[in-house]
Amino acid sequence: MNRFILTLTLLNIPLFLHAQYIGQHQGLVKVPAKIEVKAYSFDLQDVSLLPSRFKDNMDREGKWMLSLPVDRLLHSFRVNAGMLSEDKNSLTKMPKPLGGWEELDMELRGHSIGHLLSGLSFQYASTGDTVFKKKIDSLVRGLAEVQATLNEGGYLSAFPQNYIDRDIAGQQVWAPWYTLHKITAGLIDAYWYAGNTQALDVLNKMADWAYKKLLPLSSAQLATMLRNEFGGMNEAWYNLYSITGNPEHKKLGDMFYHHAVLDPLAKHQDKLSKLHANTVIPKINGEARAYELTGDTTAETIATYFWNLVINTQTFVTGSNSDKEHFIESGKISKYITGYTGETCNTYNMLKITRHLFTWSADGKYADFYERALYNHILGQQDPETGMVCYFTPLIAGAYRLYSTRDSSFWCCVGTGFESHSKYNEAIYYHNTNGVFVDLFIPSRLRWKEKGLQLRQQTSFPQEATTRLFIESASKAPLSMYIRYPYWATNGAVIKVNGEGIPVSQKPGSFITLNRKWKAGDEVDITYPMTLRLEATPDNPKVAAVMYGPLVLAGEMGTGGMAKPAPFHDPSDPYQYYNYDYHIPANLVHTLDVQGKDINDWLKPVAGEFLTFKTVHVTDGGSVEMKPYFDLHHQRYVVYWDLR
Repeated sequence: MNRFILTLTLLNIPLFLHAQYIGQHQGLVKVPAKIEVKAYSFDLQDVSLLPSRFKDNMDREGKWMLSLPVDRLLHSFRVNAGMLSEDKNSLTKMPKPLGGWEELDMELRGHSIGHLLSGLSFQYASTGDTVFKKKIDSLVRGLAEVQATLNEGGYLSAFPQNYIDRDIAGQQVWAPWYTLHKITAGLIDAYWYAGNTQALDVLNKMADWAYKKLLPLSSAQLATMLRNEFGGMNEAWYNLYSITGNPEHKKLGDMFYHHAVLDPLAKHQDKLSKLHANTVIPKINGEARAYELTGDTTAETIATYFWNLVINTQTFVTGSNSDKEHFIESGKISKYITGYTGETCNTYNMLKITRHLFTWSADGKYADFYERALYNHILGQQDPETGMVCYFTPLIAGAYRLYSTRDSSFWCCVGTGFESHSKYNEAIYYHNTNGVFVDLFIPSRLRWKEKGLQLRQQTSFPQEATTRLFIESASKAPLSMYIRYPYWATNGAVIKVNGEGIPVSQKPGSFITLNRKWKAGDEVDITYPMTLRLEATPDNPKVAAVMYGPLVLAGEMGTGGMAKPAPFHDPSDPYQYYNYDYHIPANLVHTLDVQGKDINDWLKPVAGEFLTFKTVHVTDGGSVEMKPYFDLHHQRYVVYWDLR
């Protein structure tokens, strides 16, 4: 297949876990993209959040990350390197080890520091607050000291190298490469976003160790090793290759190609059922990155086929996927509405893939999914009262969210949460050579230095249907504005420029193009009326969720019988929530007697309350109020309803 080869060095690189895609990091890469690109990302520093729920979540996440002491975060690494010893006569108190998945007897210990490096780096790039950079620098300095003390050819971890040996031999061990992936990705982000060159030095030494460790292995040994979860280790090595141009780093990425999972996808074969979802999804991010750096169309096929397969056959109405962390029977959504749906890490990684695919095609369907998953899953992962986050987002009728603790959980979804809630500004805007894409309706300011454009987006969306774009500065040259026309806006669009209506010929699911010479003071008003609708599961039209525009509405079911969550700390059973009993009342209402009625006849807005609706004569035992799913915390809810 002939493809246009970009000769320009990329302005933006897709990263490991957070996917800052094509368009960033000018001057920090040596390997340009070898594919055609339709949309480029802006640097995080070019897009700042204005007051909103997103900004509140970001601030809460930043405070949480800053509150975790450096000594506690480095403790397990220093223990592994023999740098700490108990001295009963010493007046210096040893730092208390972190809990949960970071306890000293947990084989996954050390993963959180990588997520923190990424999250802190995003916060620094987005806000410019040096308090984040100081913490990044302290963590990287501490890791470099551990690496030097270990003196094992560049190896760096909070667990002994024997874990890697066990993995290669096919012996039982809990995902050591997964943990190393978090560390390598965090170091890349510390370099790219916070300018920490020591992080790149540490990472290059880790790569030297990994290359010498893996190069002698046979294909059979690599296949055995890759059966165990390794996160996006392939993507991290490809990202390092893009920075260094070192062919050994590309070879490392190639070594993590998992034939057993990826080859069927390359052949358009659906074999996802029962696979551990978040073991698979990051591998696809690696393939997407490989495609961008090499032009290998097999990698492109894998990424695009996988995305369509997961979205069309595995995804719940909230944009999440998986039951008990595993892919379900293809298309059988109604059979898997349980208390263990929607591992948040999965959605985090699906959004990364989505960003890759949007940059390749600028297709509105990717932005539509991004919005769905962002509002209904990611935004609602964080408890607005405490800042703590969920592992699963259960969908069984009558369930409720269970939250992490500040320093004694550190599940995988805590780590990806550090990142997700620190980079909401990554996907609001994109650009091509002619103009800017407005993908998301989030209060924010864009500074496009190369085009002399400064744009402010003011909106209370989704509480209101109108978004306003204010041009604060612009060059004299014409510039296009591509405004997403969402799939859900079936009642049309109203676009005004400086109060004058603009004809709209495009259809939902596309982009509305405005091309003109913009000037300071210009205003664009965008209105997409939101409507109510039922969205049934693909396998059972009698099981459906209620939607309002892009939002999933959930029925409020109170707090009756809610039990205190079981502790999540037993190293021998890290998935204790799999056995959690929500004590769902037997009389809980989860049926709507709609009998084919128009939804506007039986679901009415509540006067004086934003995004709140009440049922009329379709439930037993009185009316039910429905609100956005992302806002239902500390109470039971119903998302999927049985219809009759």
